[in-house]
Amino acid sequence: MQLTTSQTKVCPFCAETILAAAVKCRYCGEFLNTPRAKAILGQLQTAGDMQPADNRYGSQEQSQKPNEVVYSGGPSLWAMSGTFLRGGAVLSVAALLIFWHIERITALKISAENAVVVGKYRILLGLGLGLVTGMILCYKALKLRMKHYMVSPDRIEYGEGIFGRKIDNLDMFRVVDIKLRRNFLDCVVGVGTVFLTTTDKSHPEFVFEEVKNSRELYDTIKKASLSADRRTNVIHME
Repeated sequence: MQLTTSQTKVCPFCAETILAAAVKCRYCGEFLNTPRAKAILGQLQTAGDMQPADNRYGSQEQSQKPNEVVYSGGPSLWAMSGTFLRGGAVLSVAALLIFWHIERITALKISAENAVVVGKYRILLGLGLGLVTGMILCYKALKLRMKHYMVSPDRIEYGEGIFGRKIDNLDMFRVVDIKLRRNFLDCVVGVGTVFLTTTDKSHPEFVFEEVKNSRELYDTIKKASLSADRRTNVIHME
């Protein structure tokens, strides 16, 4: 295959045809002037193992059925790490109210009769605060665990709900941009957040929140969206 003509060339990452003067692929977003890109292009030119774009994508589309699930999963509880920290602080206050006899502090000069009343309401307040905080944390954790994502070559399905199930979908050809974000803790525990920018009115911004195998999910959606654009002849205008 001819990798470069007088006006066009083939991207070594996604095999799409782009302008010869381009330094960044409009399809996959990879820069073509980096040492890595030049090394890949040199290897392909030397080995001659780069297939035409039509054949390459055609083989992928034949190997994957439109409704075949290529990813299935949900958010990790690490997405609630901040919530758990705040909840732990509130539970600590609740435990302090229950076990710390504030009415016995002599500096407060509380009478014996009032100390009994203060002690009673102190324990009730601590128990109530701990119970409400625990229920909120359990509800949020259950709500998060009830989220589920299913990705196929044609669409993304998203389900959520505890008492009632809500299922929605997003066509893959509507994906305009995709980003992966991982902080230090995410890298340690093996999770990440994938952000999608789409042309869908219901989901202009779609988020896979703190999912496992986030890099594989990122690559899967990236390839599937490019393939879907090709099949449906969709061109995203920047």
